[in-house]
Parts: sequence; structure tokens; C-alpha cells
Amino acid sequence: MKATLLVINGPNRGNRFDISSQDEVIIGRSVGSRIRLDDSEVSRQHAKISYNGTDFLIADLRSANGTWLNGVQISERRLRNGDSVRIGATQITFQSAIMPPATVAAEQQIRFVDDAQPEGHSGIVQKVRLDPVTNNIAWADQKYGFELLYQVAEELVTPVHTLESLMQKILELTLVAMRADRGCVLLRDPVGSDLTAIAVCRRDSSVGKEQQMPVSRSITDYVLRHGQAVRTSDAMLDDRFDAGQSIVSSGIREALCAPMRGKGDLLGVFYVDTTSEPGVPGISSNEPRMTDEHLRTLLAVARQSALAIESQQFQEALLKAERFAAMGQTITVLSHHIKNILQGVRGGSYLIRMGLDQLNNEMIRQGWGIVERNQTRIYDLVMDMLSFSKDRVPSLQETDINRLIGEVSELAAARARECGVRLEFRPGESIPMTQCDPEGIHRAVLNLVSNAIDAVESLENGAVVVQTGFDAAADTMLIAVSDNGPGIPEDQRASIFNVFESSKGARGTGIGLPVSRKILREHGGRIRIEGGPGEGTRFVLSWPRGSAPIAGEHGTLDGLTQFPRGGSSVISSR
Repeated sequence: MKATLLVINGPNRGNRFDISSQDEVIIGRSVGSRIRLDDSEVSRQHAKISYNGTDFLIADLRSANGTWLNGVQISERRLRNGDSVRIGATQITFQSAIMPPATVAAEQQIRFVDDAQPEGHSGIVQKVRLDPVTNNIAWADQKYGFELLYQVAEELVTPVHTLESLMQKILELTLVAMRADRGCVLLRDPVGSDLTAIAVCRRDSSVGKEQQMPVSRSITDYVLRHGQAVRTSDAMLDDRFDAGQSIVSSGIREALCAPMRGKGDLLGVFYVDTTSEPGVPGISSNEPRMTDEHLRTLLAVARQSALAIESQQFQEALLKAERFAAMGQTITVLSHHIKNILQGVRGGSYLIRMGLDQLNNEMIRQGWGIVERNQTRIYDLVMDMLSFSKDRVPSLQETDINRLIGEVSELAAARARECGVRLEFRPGESIPMTQCDPEGIHRAVLNLVSNAIDAVESLENGAVVVQTGFDAAADTMLIAVSDNGPGIPEDQRASIFNVFESSKGARGTGIGLPVSRKILREHGGRIRIEGGPGEGTRFVLSWPRGSAPIAGEHGTLDGLTQFPRGGSSVISSR
């Protein structure tokens, strides 16, 4: 058995986590949690989800702020489809993934009866028009009407429904409230005028879904043509329904049909009927079971359903448009960066070719150096794209952070010398081993060091300092990458972590910083920016040493670099 947790509010909004009955899932802030949330109000191990053989259960793990299910604080409770779970400031919807039993398609459960007769023989006894401008409806002054509309409104805002399941649920509520026996929701083809059933319901569960439900085509055509809700009289006495082919042979007694009009278009019809045997105590067989008030209520329900359908269609269209726009933006940006890299490769290849023709080894080496640098740019771009493309669980290993960051500094040293930048590594003392993904931390720090070198490349005495540290009070690892460049203005700090936004022009891809932040978040940590215009820039990376949470926003880093005012070329330690 499987289920899904969809984050609908909070720092991880939009994330979807799949769970199964085979797993015991821990929700929390620690890097060891199966579902890790970037929420400062969430405890290290906040809640647990397990499966007892029948249902998924959620249990609070003595968290600081508690676990809330549908607005009620709980210690342990069974989860139902559509339940809302609040953990800290994060709102999560539980969606069960139980596969429904095989069903007969809705369009196969109805059949249209061509029962049109002269207008004078119509059994329509009441018509109600919905004004598409004012949307005025004579609301039913009946308890059942208000209860039905309230229940429908609740279903419309339930986030777990597909369009088909939503219409099916609304139809079921309508049949119960109106004491009708059968009903269906028919949507009109946007190109033609054909009607297709998306929901069919019978109150009599003994009737198989293979048995088709008759629907009067003349009634549905009338409603679509005139945009009016109609109520028929007793079909048994209506001479418009011919016994040979009419719905009379199927036992139809009364029928209501309402147009489903959205903000503009008529989307379809909402149809319910009663059979010849009422089966309701206190109501005689000759007494109507559905009144004009039922018709007005059905019109209101049909209106709400149409608006819900329009809203979902809009969201689907908007999502599709956003996907196409994102694809277009991604292709454009990547094409631009790849073109710049290829131009460098072509330039290096040209020098190599000239060197081969002239037997000039120095020119060959120069050309090969250009090609090699651009190969590294291609590798870095591809690796950053892979890192950013999907969420992943860090591969935790016992790591010597001084040794790891020392390797990063050695790797960046050659480029720093080429750019005339002094690169210095200051390892911290008594740094304990840490649980981290060494490859991920390596890439995150390398991106920041490369950016720092780019920031001070044009300065006469550009310098970059990389430091490691440990905050024992918070049990937190710290890494700082500092430069004496021009600094980052306060109003630009949020945008530098946006994908494909780069201040380096053709030299940058705009993906390095977002990847670094993503890697730190996967470790349950964060990146903090310090310094301002004329003060240089310092990026401080912090994450829990093991499975411990980060205590507070600020850690300590002994000997951390201080930047003189005015962007001085000198970097000194405290």
C-alpha cells in the first residue's frame, strides 16, 4: 500500500513525498529524517508515520510544537485520505494511493433516449433561468438545500479530488439530499455538441454499473439550447415519452435537469431522476418527490460544479503554459552558455591547429590549456544541472572536513594563480569528524570558491580565504568562503540564489549558487551571506555535525575573516 504527503504550505511547499507500508517514516529537520523539512519550528525528529496492516498512522515524537491533525493536536491517530497535518509552520495533505476497484467508464453507463415530441406535449412543468450576468438564483428556503450547498462547498476545496471523483462525490450528495434515485453529470464536447458522462450514480447499490441509465435527449437538448433548468411531470402520464422507445419503459417517474454554466460557456448538464417506485415512507406514489425548490437547488449545485470545472481547466492550462515557458527559458539559457563554452573550445582548437602546422609546441600548449579550461566548464555545468534536477538523499559518510576542504582549495589554486588571486586555506583546530555527503559538500564549496575568485579577479590584490570551524554549543559544522571584492548589496542577496540569474555575464551559468544552497538544505543546513558594498563578501555554510539540529540562526567560527571598510585588498584574521 502506498500514500503521498503533499506539502501545501511552508518552506517546502510543492514537495511531494511518497511513502509505502514497508517503511517507517520519520519527519523532522535532521539530515537523517526520511522526510526532512526546512522549517525552523519543526523538531529534529518531529513525527513518525507507520502502517499497522490496515491504515497509516501518524504519531508525535514529543516534538516541541506538537503535531496537529485537521486542527486538533494529537499524540497518535489514523490517517484518512485528504487529512491535513500541521507540523511546525508546514501544512501537509495526506493522500492515500489505494487503487479503486475496476469500474465501468461513466460514458458506458448511460444511454440517450430520442423521445422528442411536439412542443405542446412536453412534460416540462417548471423552468428556471440562470442569469449569466448577475448569477441571481432563487435559493431554496429549505434545510436540505443549505446543507447540500454547504457539503458541496466543502468538497470543492478538498485538495485530493480529481475532476471525475469531485463530480462523483457532488452527485452522491445531491441524490441523498434530493431523495432522487439516479443521476449523472454530462459534459459537452468543446468542439461539437455531444455530451459525455463523467459521473454516474445510483442510490440502489444492487443495480450493476453495467446496466445503462436512460437519459432523455430531448430534455438535455432543451436545457443546452435554452440554458434553463427544467423539471418534468410524472413521466408515466407524459404522452411525449413513447412506450416503444421512451424512458417510461425504464421506470422514470420525475426528472430534473440543470445547465452547468461557468463564467461564460455552458459546459454541460446536471441530471437527476426518480423511478416509478418512490420507496420513501410517507410519500404516496402519486405525490411528486421533487419540487421547484429542488430544481433551484440543483441549479445552484450545477453552477458551483461548472465553476469548479472551469477553475481546474484554468489551472491545468496555466500549469501547461508555465511548463512550456520554463522549458523555453531553460533551453535559451543553456544554449547561450553552451555557445560561449564552444566558442572557447573553437578558439583553443584553432591555436592547436596553428601550432601543429607551424610545429610550435608553445602555441599547442596554449591552445590545449584553453580547451582544457572549457572542458572543465562543460563538466561543471552538467554536474550542476544533475545536482539541481532532482531531490536526493545525501550519501552520508564519516568525513574529515579539513581534508575535504583542503582538496577543494588545491583544486581551485591553479585557477586562482592564473587570475592573479591569492587563495588561502585556514583549517580550524580540533575539528571533529562529521556525517556528510563529501561529494556534495565538495561541489557546494567549490562553487562558492570559484565565484569568490571571479569577484576579485579584476582587483590588484584580490584575495580569497577558505576557513573551517566547529560550533560545539550547537554541534554544527562551519565553513566560510571570504573575499575582499566589492560585496553584494542587501537588495540583491535573495536573487543570487535564483536559477539562471548570474551577475558574471557570459562567464556564469546562474546555477552554481542555487546548487550549493540545495546541497546544504539536503544536509539540514543553510548558507548565510555577510558583508556589504565595500566590505567584501563572506558565505558561511553550516549544517548539523551528525543528526543534531542547528541551534539558532548563527554559529561561531573561530578566527573568522574580518573585512576592512572600503574593499581593501588586505584580508586579516582576528
